[in-house]
Amino acid sequence: MLTSFPGFVDPVHHAQKTFRALLQSLARPGIWQTTAELTPPPELSASCAAACLTLCDLETTLWLQPELSEDIRSWLLFHTGCRFTTDPQAAEFALIGNVATAPKLHEFHQGSAEYPEASTSLLIQLPSFEGGMSVTLQGPGILGTMAVNLPLPHDFWQQWQAMTDSYPLGVDGWFFAADQVLGLPRTARLSDSVCEASSW
Repeated sequence: MLTSFPGFVDPVHHAQKTFRALLQSLARPGIWQTTAELTPPPELSASCAAACLTLCDLETTLWLQPELSEDIRSWLLFHTGCRFTTDPQAAEFALIGNVATAPKLHEFHQGSAEYPEASTSLLIQLPSFEGGMSVTLQGPGILGTMAVNLPLPHDFWQQWQAMTDSYPLGVDGWFFAADQVLGLPRTARLSDSVCEASSW
């Protein structure tokens, strides 16, 4: 398993390319970026695997959605040495394979008044960046407004809408499909109400 999926071919340059893509995707919400090439283990997209290798190290605490295979845990441990937690509140990063069965956004660490940046960052895998309900985003890095139709449960946008009302607290998210990443920072707000956001 581990030797079949060895990680980056060129660790330094591929990590740098992926890191730039991750930063750009948050700086320009709704516009996808391309990560470094990688042959990932099953259940991981190439872009999500590249992000994990770039962001995680010996000091990183990662929450792994329980439905994901033990092979992914072993691969991440082998290549990054990261620590795992079963508590979403204790995670610096959370790897999510199925949004519908993942914890609610408020169950992840939202940061604090003193350190709002010390929140959980979500690594969310999707089959593609299309096919879901269309929502319109606005905020820093977005020229006017940006429409996206990510294949996410309607409840996700309800949670996001409620979460952004608590800014600067909240979580930031990256969405991954194939070798592409799309960022959704907590500064990205819905320009229209999608629902009554009373139970996020």
